Amino acid sequence: MAAHHAGAATPVEYALSLDSGDTSLNPVLGQAVRLKFTGRITCQHCGTSTSKSFAQGYCYACFKRLAECDLCVVSPDRCHFAAGTCRDPAWGERVCMDTHIVYLANSSGIKVGITKPLNTPTRWIDQGAVQGLPIARVATRHQAGLLEVALSRHFTDKTQWQRMLMADDPIVNMGRFRDQAAATVSADLELLTARFGPSSIEWLVEAEETVVRYPVRSYPTRVKSLDPRKQPNIKGRLMGIKGQYLMFDTGVLNLRRYIGYEVHVTLGD
Repeated sequence: MAAHHAGAATPVEYALSLDSGDTSLNPVLGQAVRLKFTGRITCQHCGTSTSKSFAQGYCYACFKRLAECDLCVVSPDRCHFAAGTCRDPAWGERVCMDTHIVYLANSSGIKVGITKPLNTPTRWIDQGAVQGLPIARVATRHQAGLLEVALSRHFTDKTQWQRMLMADDPIVNMGRFRDQAAATVSADLELLTARFGPSSIEWLVEAEETVVRYPVRSYPTRVKSLDPRKQPNIKGRLMGIKGQYLMFDTGVLNLRRYIGYEVHVTLGD
């Protein structure tokens, strides 16, 4: 599922990538949707069939071998590139030894995260955030991860997905939280710049904030998660889309979790 953000005045445009091409989901709001999961799972890297998906779409062999499936991808502060033990140094050089931003997002509360500059605002949309604000530009992914860890002592680094799916968070003054973040990690910033050099971290005091609206007709009063592994035939009326979730009147489905799963889709009444 792909998302396009056209600006704060209009909701995110979602499209589902099918064999027949991309199909816009926004016009389907309020209509019936049927998803039939066949049980077939294909590794998104090597294309082999697998009985179980690891790390959102990989077979076990690729999960254990690929750099993009290593622990440091979800915990960048544990990057071991400098130790010479990266699973794929060329991938690490291309992906991790590059500029990253540390950001604050308003998603079930104020949370901290990291991403590449070109991945905004998609990263915030994936998290169901209604606001996103870059607060620091950092030389490498590892250094961004270290700053994220320091900030996570004061801001959460996890989205409470149930809360996120029950309502939009109120718009807040993100600049105030950025200034609060600067004050709370000032000592950590000094240590990091002393370790990696003064040009390794640039605090962003004038970065532009992104505001996001989602195509939602109504929010559920109670969140019920749908699992195709237990319920392969899913049907319901599509009431909204937020983050990577399809919100039906029968429950919610996290599509990101089922990358590589074969599914037959029927849209509309």
